Amino acid sequence: MARGRFITFEGIDGAGKTTHLAWFREQLEQKLGAMGRSVVMTREPGGTPLGEKLREILLHEPMDLETEALLMFAARREHLARVIEPALARGDWVLSDRFTDATFAYQGGGRGLPRDKLEALERWVQGGFQPDLTVLFDLAPDTASERRGAAREPDRFESETDAFFTRTRAEYLRRAEEAPYRFAIVDSSQSIDEIRKKLEQVIATL
Repeated sequence: MARGRFITFEGIDGAGKTTHLAWFREQLEQKLGAMGRSVVMTREPGGTPLGEKLREILLHEPMDLETEALLMFAARREHLARVIEPALARGDWVLSDRFTDATFAYQGGGRGLPRDKLEALERWVQGGFQPDLTVLFDLAPDTASERRGAAREPDRFESETDAFFTRTRAEYLRRAEEAPYRFAIVDSSQSIDEIRKKLEQVIATL
């Protein structure tokens, strides 16, 4: 069976990507069912037993910025080795809530870690591996902040300022401009129905 495909959902906290993940998976499963393929849904940081432990530390423990980036990539290496690469080799498709674009956006754009350090880690952990498709949910930081305020108790990333998320969003958009063949940008200020129409168009191209 041919290699599966790797799809990631990205966006700043409050942009609404998580709202659409389960629905997108259902639509993808309908498309792939006749082909005998499955969809594996996962997330970052996390996705493995070790990754989930690192997630708890990353979301709730204060730490040095470089430690934060190293732990993100440590969890990602485990995720690739244990979940993503085996699934793709089986011919399954993988749908992940965040991947490396988030590290460039949050630790790079938001927190200011130099891009060359992130690029070095990316090469070491992934080689040339990248998602086949990244769906970027784009939303103004002030609107995202309002949405986050109505959600659960925020973690240490969700508690960041609008200025932080402005920088994070800018880095996401820079990454998308750098690799337009890989990104599908969704205007997340639209209604759920309008967003799902856009996502249906995305699925139709797969």
